[in-house]
Amino acid sequence: MPDRAPQPVDRQLPTDEARDLISLVRDIAQHEIAQKAAEEEDAGRFPREVFTLMSRSGLLGLPYDSEYGGGDQPYEVYLQVLEELAAARLTVGLGLSVHTLAAYGLAAYGTKEQQTEHLPAMLGGGLLGAYALSEPASGSDAASLRTKAVRDGDDWVITGTKAWITHGGIADFYTVMARTGAEGPRGITAFLVPGDAEGLSAAAPEKKMGLKGSPTAQIHLDGVRVSDDRRLGEEGQGFAIALSALDSGRLGIAACAVGLAQAALDEAVAYATDRQQFGRPIADFQGLRFMLADMATQIEAGRALYLAAARLRDAGRPFARQAAMAKLFCTDTAMKVTTDAVQVLGGYGYTADFPAERYMREAKVLQIVEGTNQIQRMVIARHVAGPETR
Repeated sequence: MPDRAPQPVDRQLPTDEARDLISLVRDIAQHEIAQKAAEEEDAGRFPREVFTLMSRSGLLGLPYDSEYGGGDQPYEVYLQVLEELAAARLTVGLGLSVHTLAAYGLAAYGTKEQQTEHLPAMLGGGLLGAYALSEPASGSDAASLRTKAVRDGDDWVITGTKAWITHGGIADFYTVMARTGAEGPRGITAFLVPGDAEGLSAAAPEKKMGLKGSPTAQIHLDGVRVSDDRRLGEEGQGFAIALSALDSGRLGIAACAVGLAQAALDEAVAYATDRQQFGRPIADFQGLRFMLADMATQIEAGRALYLAAARLRDAGRPFARQAAMAKLFCTDTAMKVTTDAVQVLGGYGYTADFPAERYMREAKVLQIVEGTNQIQRMVIARHVAGPETR
């Protein structure tokens, strides 16, 4: 059964330009994404043509500087675009969030020359990015990564394996964190690696529970040579760049989670108002009405939380604590709401004829990516109670 078109959310947008942007995104979501989402996810097909369309429409660089092809949009607006796209198909919303994450290191820490050379193609030239921090033996403990970059004249030679890379094998560029110095976070440096670099290859995509249309794969770097002008920031600054990127990236995941939850609620409401039992719609029964009310309330709370964090970011104020809270709450909400949506649909919710079961499978990964929700609780606790004593 094809997915329903996303239902319009009553948004408080700061400018007429932002309202026009959301209208454009809704049109793309309805006509280019939602109608094919179920079929393409089932087939495990990545919609590269949608990302090409978004690039031509100016959607791949929304929070970045227009000098380099970006959209000059505040995070408050960009995240609502992500929510709209994720409601139509999570593969697309998450893909845009990852692309934005991959471009962050260059946009925030690159030199003027690096930004002028690379950002226009990344933001509006049809390129697709990937972010390469995790490894087979270093996930939550990212500072223990083993991929090495060794200086060779004016070049760096990178060797190692990255794991759980969204867009792995199809990305045009990778922001890669590699060890250039001593053990620990201060020995890590960031590099911008072309997707077609000699010695870079991808393993077969992982066979996942959900998000089957979004390729996730290990990336092998076998003596990949990049020039020093592809180093982002200073030597040893890579881990700080990675953490800074993740603060913003977690807001992207939060917005995607709210979009997914909204899609599940819309499906549950449509089914409950149409399904007849005991001579009336099941939406008339109090037990089910209370479930729908709780789902809607959790979604609104999540939306308010990620927008509040975004506004702090836009104002140049610290927002890491709020970003962790938003990622934690919104992704837990998505898991709860999608599970309840399956329950509302009953037996039909457990079949692939309706999208509720796919939403539930997709929600799970949002509690894991870009820092598990257990890591988010650690981050929040450190802000609240200070660092752990040893």
